[in-house]
Amino acid sequence: MPLGKKVRSSSASGRLETQHVHRLNVTYPYIKSSSILSELSGLEERTRNTSGLGYRDEKADDSSVPRQLTDSEDGKEQPDWLVKELLKQSRRRHSVTLGDNEKITRQQYYLINSTYNLKIDEKISLETLEKLKLAFEEFESGGLRYIDVAKFGPMMKKCLDLPNATYMEIQGLFKKIDYLGKGTISWGEFCTYMLQQYKGQEETARRNNQVAFILPATMNSFNHGIPIVNIQSTHDGTIVTVREDGCACHWSPELKPQKTKHLFNEDPTNTKSKWASDFALMSEYNKLMIATGDRELQLYNLFSLEPYCQISELETIPLTVDYSYNGQDKCCVLYGDSEGCVTIILISSAGDTFRLWNKLPKTETIPNISINHAVLSPNLAFIRWKVHHDWVTQNKYFHSLQVVVSSSNEESSSLVIGCLLPLTDAEQQLSEIKETCYEGKSKKIQLSWTPQVRASCDQTVFSIYKGVRTFDLCQKHRLLITGGMDKLIRLWNPHYSGKPTGILKGHSAPIISIRISSEDNQIFSVSTDCTVKIWHLQDQCCLFTADPKASRIHGDISACAYSPAMKSLYIAADCMTMLPLKLRQRLHRHFTVSHNEPVLCCGYSKEFRQVVSCTEGSVVRVWDFDTGCQLFEFGGSHELSSITCLTFDPKGRRLVTGGRDGSLKIWNFNNGLCLKTLKKDGECREVCDCIFLQVHRNFYVMSVGRDRKIDIYPDIPEDLHHVQRPQASWQDDLKNGHKDDILCMAQCPPSFVATGSSDGEIIVWNVDSGRIQCRFVSPIVAEQQDVKGLDTSVPSIVFLKDSYLKELSSTTALLSSGAEGCVNLWNVLGRGKFVSSFKASKFQQKITKLAKAEKDVLLYMADRIGYIYVYSMEKLDPEKKSLRAETFWRAHTNTVTGLHIVDNDQVVLTSSTDYTVRLWSTQGEFIGTFGQAESWSIHISSSWIHPGVPFEVLTDPLSMPDHEILNVKTGLSHAINPDMTEEDRGELKVNCIISQKLT
Repeated sequence: MPLGKKVRSSSASGRLETQHVHRLNVTYPYIKSSSILSELSGLEERTRNTSGLGYRDEKADDSSVPRQLTDSEDGKEQPDWLVKELLKQSRRRHSVTLGDNEKITRQQYYLINSTYNLKIDEKISLETLEKLKLAFEEFESGGLRYIDVAKFGPMMKKCLDLPNATYMEIQGLFKKIDYLGKGTISWGEFCTYMLQQYKGQEETARRNNQVAFILPATMNSFNHGIPIVNIQSTHDGTIVTVREDGCACHWSPELKPQKTKHLFNEDPTNTKSKWASDFALMSEYNKLMIATGDRELQLYNLFSLEPYCQISELETIPLTVDYSYNGQDKCCVLYGDSEGCVTIILISSAGDTFRLWNKLPKTETIPNISINHAVLSPNLAFIRWKVHHDWVTQNKYFHSLQVVVSSSNEESSSLVIGCLLPLTDAEQQLSEIKETCYEGKSKKIQLSWTPQVRASCDQTVFSIYKGVRTFDLCQKHRLLITGGMDKLIRLWNPHYSGKPTGILKGHSAPIISIRISSEDNQIFSVSTDCTVKIWHLQDQCCLFTADPKASRIHGDISACAYSPAMKSLYIAADCMTMLPLKLRQRLHRHFTVSHNEPVLCCGYSKEFRQVVSCTEGSVVRVWDFDTGCQLFEFGGSHELSSITCLTFDPKGRRLVTGGRDGSLKIWNFNNGLCLKTLKKDGECREVCDCIFLQVHRNFYVMSVGRDRKIDIYPDIPEDLHHVQRPQASWQDDLKNGHKDDILCMAQCPPSFVATGSSDGEIIVWNVDSGRIQCRFVSPIVAEQQDVKGLDTSVPSIVFLKDSYLKELSSTTALLSSGAEGCVNLWNVLGRGKFVSSFKASKFQQKITKLAKAEKDVLLYMADRIGYIYVYSMEKLDPEKKSLRAETFWRAHTNTVTGLHIVDNDQVVLTSSTDYTVRLWSTQGEFIGTFGQAESWSIHISSSWIHPGVPFEVLTDPLSMPDHEILNVKTGLSHAINPDMTEEDRGELKVNCIISQKLT
């Protein structure tokens, strides 16, 4: 029963209260309902003198009673570097050893930025949520609909029973909810934040479980026209099929026929027709067992397909057959028939038994033994169970569970799980079986075809509407799954037949086949209308649907099989088809990646000390800057198009992203809530760059892209419209603006904004008047005149102050990317003019990103092959065409898409299309890759990977310092070009060596 006021289920708080309890995995003892307001009455006076929005947590600073920190509180074991660093701070000791197991106190722990504390919002359970609701309502009854952080902190400590929660933790959560920086929050805003957090976590789990088939299906019509009775795969991935007419075929995993043989009627004088009903592989004995319509079980050599032996004169036709190896040269063969019986044949010393049968007289070219003679063997036991009242549709023996499972289309006994041997009078039954089957004693009775009926205690019967056509059992999860004519997939506890644990709905035709992939927690289901679905085993949701139009599978489906080794589903219809799973790119085992796809941009939020990265697949991940751990993930924005650029609002609490769909979105990036969409009317093209701009007291979002115009959106948080249109464009932009795609922009407060385009043009705008201040065109030097396809585009620009540019008389300068690894320096004021150009990339590669440090004189540049260069502005001489880099290093193996300097911590943030986001010291020391297994601490160098470097950078050929292609201008471009032939590469290498010798 909900507490306090009634809330509509459609509201954020109402939906939040209905969230499943299993999402909140931490609960706390109930706190007595004392007044929150009474406890806060004396607090306000104490907090008036504190700085900022909040209060000072004195308990967190109290070191008089140090509390020991255990691994259970942190949720994970501390790494060696953290333990050693903390022990170094202990005044009681003078040395630190690797084997020191001294306990770490709470006070010491917080000195390292609370590296391993859980986020405070992860400690909220359903019970504590109800207490928080009561506390907010108590404030409302006192006339406070909104509360500030001074009241929010004690309330959270009390309701969550976290007396030692720090001020930073409380204030961090408060800022995430108060994304507009108003200084107060309400219960509704708190619920909206938490609800979006849960949705984001669900979306992340769904995205991690995403799977799909490669469509259309791979097909092979070889040897088609007659139904295939079954499909099975061997350990090496070979696919084996048998048709009704007895034609057996071995296929490669890619569905290429390897061996085909007609097992029946190969003798021209034999006119008797024979048909196969099912088959099973006996891999341990290299045999193929086929059930025939002549009431036989025939054995063939698996790879040569030569006849070996057969058991004949069965009482009924075996419709379904199964085989299980029981260990110690023992096996079990079972088959189901049209009378609803399941017959079990237990064979001991199976290898010797089969070799003995192989020497018997032949019947129609195959050694033969009748079942009546076979059961007289001391190595064979025969059991026949009456299980169903209709044909057996499938049967299987699970040795690990010691059960036989069989199904039928009849409702009263649709599926039966029963014992292999009778459990009643167990000692007597086992004694008889042991005597006759395992000790070689003679039989006491002759074979009786009269089926036995299991006692009710020996079997579990499932009654299912319209019966069961197919089933599978997951031994890992102890889960039984059934499908049939009613189009539903039911999930059962195999020990309880009363009610299914789940029902999967989605098929619009009877289900003909179900297969479980325990390794991937997936279910594959196929219906008679050729629809194939993939389900998540635990979440019980559909992950992917392949309809017949997309897969191009047609005809009547006769058999299906899933190969875990090949991650493919094989289906026999009008022809053999294969549906391989679309697997994620498997990188080298030494590689550490931040995303599963190219990273197109990244940014740093100083407010939260968080890093945000966005990908080609529209996934946004939020990382902890101090540890490198992932905090949150959301995606699916921009209609699944790539996110090409990002920026933060002036307070660092909101994220703005631009995409290839031409829209911008404003987010509360801590919970993935889309606050607003900024989009033009009509057709929109890709947004290439965006900034948050302040003009006097007003704020704007400004974007540029392939529309070749500047779009300006006023930032009005009070505007409740979700979609916002831009204001009217500047007249000068419409008449005299760029003629090509605009790739980048930069601002120089208070009045200048510069834009750079694909044709090499740079325009500096006065944002007060909306007019052009000056415009430049990238120069082409003499040695570049004859270069074909010269790239003069401007992917990055940055404004410079003249305090470090002694050669310039103006107060503002502009640095831009040029052709062939050059950067150009421009004088902005007046009408503007070109000052100088110098080569920044040592390998003549395009400079893709420029960045400058605010507190020193260093310029950072990144090129197309992943190198970072650091130059000093104090050494910038307009008369020199080359400038010596202070330092340089290779950060990535592909194009650098993000470059940011975090001045307060003296680190460099980079991202690249090589799937990684990385952190470096300003001198190029490698701190780590976001998402790596081992976390770091920014201010503890022993936690960095330095002096190590990224493995893929270390092993990349272009990183080798003595490689000839790094020393020759034309070599690198050809090395990067994947279209070159081996002959071309050889000629290039010779030319490189000759040119080196000549120079």
